[in-house]
Amino acid sequence: MANPIRRSRLCAVGHHRGIRKAAVSVLLQLSLVCISLAAAQWVHADQPAAPSHTTPTTSPQTAVANGGANGVEGQRTLQSVLQRGAELETQSNWGQAARWYEKASREFPESQQVAQRLIICKLHGDIIRRYKDSSFVQSIRTNNASEALDLYSEVLVNLETHYVDRLDLARVLLHGTASLEIALEEAGFVNQNLAEQSRERIQQFQQTIHQRIVNRPTTSRAELRQTVSMVASLAQQELSLNPTAVVLEYVGGAMCTLDQYTRLLSGDQLDDMFSNIEGNFVGLGVELEADTDSLKILSVIPGGPADQAGLKAGERIVRVDHAETGTTDPSVAADLLRGPEHSNVSICLLSVDGSKRDMTIQRRRVDVPCVENVHIVDQEHGVGYLRLTNFQKTTKREIEQALWALHQKGMQSLILDVRGNPGGLLTAAVDVADRFLGQGKIVTTLGRNVRENFDYVAHRTNTWNGPLAVLIDDNSASASEIFAGAIHDSQRGVLVGKRSYGKGSVQGIFRMQSAKFGLCVTTAKFYSPNGTAISYNGVNPHVTVESKYIAARPDAEGQIVSDQRDEVLQSALAQLQQHRVAGQPR
Repeated sequence: MANPIRRSRLCAVGHHRGIRKAAVSVLLQLSLVCISLAAAQWVHADQPAAPSHTTPTTSPQTAVANGGANGVEGQRTLQSVLQRGAELETQSNWGQAARWYEKASREFPESQQVAQRLIICKLHGDIIRRYKDSSFVQSIRTNNASEALDLYSEVLVNLETHYVDRLDLARVLLHGTASLEIALEEAGFVNQNLAEQSRERIQQFQQTIHQRIVNRPTTSRAELRQTVSMVASLAQQELSLNPTAVVLEYVGGAMCTLDQYTRLLSGDQLDDMFSNIEGNFVGLGVELEADTDSLKILSVIPGGPADQAGLKAGERIVRVDHAETGTTDPSVAADLLRGPEHSNVSICLLSVDGSKRDMTIQRRRVDVPCVENVHIVDQEHGVGYLRLTNFQKTTKREIEQALWALHQKGMQSLILDVRGNPGGLLTAAVDVADRFLGQGKIVTTLGRNVRENFDYVAHRTNTWNGPLAVLIDDNSASASEIFAGAIHDSQRGVLVGKRSYGKGSVQGIFRMQSAKFGLCVTTAKFYSPNGTAISYNGVNPHVTVESKYIAARPDAEGQIVSDQRDEVLQSALAQLQQHRVAGQPR
């Protein structure tokens, strides 16, 4: 089997407020996973603890676990958390339940119940998403059992070679079986693969699985493949279930044993990932936020199809083709916006004034800028401003163009805004930091594979030495934190805003050779120049400012927020005007 091709090193986190996906619509900023923000104190390991060899139970439990950091009071809090989670599970609200348990896992890291419920909810959500992904469903039809097993083996090889921690093969098999068991209860899987089978037959097969895999050896990849092959054959014999569908559940389940950023990518998701890296995609050219019953337009890319059709920031998409966003998962509705270049999509828009209008828009290739709102924010003092939305292949060039444009307008100092920036390419973050640093370390990466260990350093040539302020918030993640951490530790500028997200890991993207899939694998963790681990710690600003606004972003009424209402920006201006920047952080 040919070795997978390593394409890029990424540092990104899913935009927790909503959807940034590369297709039409959704600029999914190299979203390696969608995860909720957690409590401010992030101090434990990258993934919640899970029982080593106990099969996750599929029914929610509300009993209080032993222990807990806060004694009796902590137990009562844990019980209420489990009760609320059980309510969400009863409603089959798997996404919200997973976010709920994710937060709880940080508050109660020793609770195995929370860890188990989190895994179960993630498995449910993953299965639902997979069967709403047309490229994934197509792969079940086009790949036979042997090819699917080759994919399973290839995934295991990559994980054992590149994953940041050692792989536990027993857990891989355990959670693969749990994924299959849950899939046999999910409507999307059943309707696609078992529409003619009775519930009784399916339940009998579930019991048979447990009997057949008890005490199966799990010491090697070959043994896991043999077990998965046996289960797939059994499913075909007893349920006429496509063995490829069975094997793919074992592949998907394996991801749940790892950190939240490691995941299998379908063919469409892999294409989206590389589109984000390149900075262009086929779509409408809007950035969306998933609301409870609609897709809110956050911004419209100038010159794109949406812009030419008259879509405005603040408007809401309430229907995509025949899918109403009020009754359809918003992420699913957003996926419906995707499609081939030059194809059409019909949408219904809800304007800020409450009126609705229907329109049909043609999907086209859209170049996505990552630098925006470049202007002189303070003419008297020559303070330039630019917002960096993510780190992609075009970032270095766009930063250069922005700095030159501001220089021509008389810029004497700069405010660089990475609030809400979820990350992107590691090398792009290093390039941006190198533009402002003349020497010293930028970031260190460390992985289990020694090839992941590297110190990135600055170079004196082409360094911009003017006073600098960097705006950060709790949505500034990963690659943004590489840049912010380098500026902070080198005392090159002042950081203003809120503590950053705390996502300190690097992902590698691998294109699978055995089937049209990709694998996004956490290969390393990164550390600031002073050796601070970014994971769950984030980067602290020199000046903490709470603000609900971001410059030049639409508010709830669709109006662009002025610079004067942005308290973080105003604080940065004050810092620069008082010359409290380079070498004198507060």
